[in-house]
Amino acid sequence: MHFRIIAASFLIVCALDSTARAQEQITVAAASDLQFAMQDIARQFEEQTGNHVRLSFGSSGNFFAQIQNGAPFDLFFSADRQYPEKLERGELTEPGTLRDYAMGKLVLWVPSGSKLDLHQGLKALADPSVQRISIANPEHAPYGKAAVAALRHEGLYDTVSRKFVLGENISQAATFVSSGNADAGLLALSLALAPAMKEKGRYIEISPDEYPHLEQAAVVLKSSKNKAVARQFMDFISSPPIVELLRNNGFSVPSGSRDSK
Repeated sequence: MHFRIIAASFLIVCALDSTARAQEQITVAAASDLQFAMQDIARQFEEQTGNHVRLSFGSSGNFFAQIQNGAPFDLFFSADRQYPEKLERGELTEPGTLRDYAMGKLVLWVPSGSKLDLHQGLKALADPSVQRISIANPEHAPYGKAAVAALRHEGLYDTVSRKFVLGENISQAATFVSSGNADAGLLALSLALAPAMKEKGRYIEISPDEYPHLEQAAVVLKSSKNKAVARQFMDFISSPPIVELLRNNGFSVPSGSRDSK
């Protein structure tokens, strides 16, 4: 009888321990251009592993500052490579975890009722009917920096910069133009492809030759309380089904990740 009690107790402890492992949680700080793709990725990861993923979306620059100040994230998915590299240099990341996961694309988006000829590309923004242009704040949002670079490349920045309506991040910039608070927007292709945006407007891709590559990288943070699951999630991002998901959501995906050495 004593043996049976010990055996039963052992099985209960094992079951509780297994449940605890299955319910581990990681918190992911993700650039706003990932808003739709990352929700699907997190859902699939949860279904396959039993671990929970808590998502927080915002501008990469703001997340960078928060992480420097001790924000409790496990992973950081940036819309560029510079912010993760700065964190790595500051020894705030797990060694060897910096990884390219996607390349973002910039588009010019206008509401369905707009009469702008998008075949003109960025030059369409010089039209007098365009009074407000929505972009992400270039001070801390990589897509905002890309928008400014593209406009400078076309020699339009000085002409149109006074029309800027700045979003805190690229998702807010998309909201401004889709809600009618701007006449046009320079947005992420990943957001332009979202069902709500597709129903409300049309877009044209901006040539990648007109702005610095939006090489997007991710990293596991040294402050993570659950590094094993964080690394598991990072590997999951590189799996073939997720690579295809990212492509379907408007990203280019590196054929081979450029990991930190």
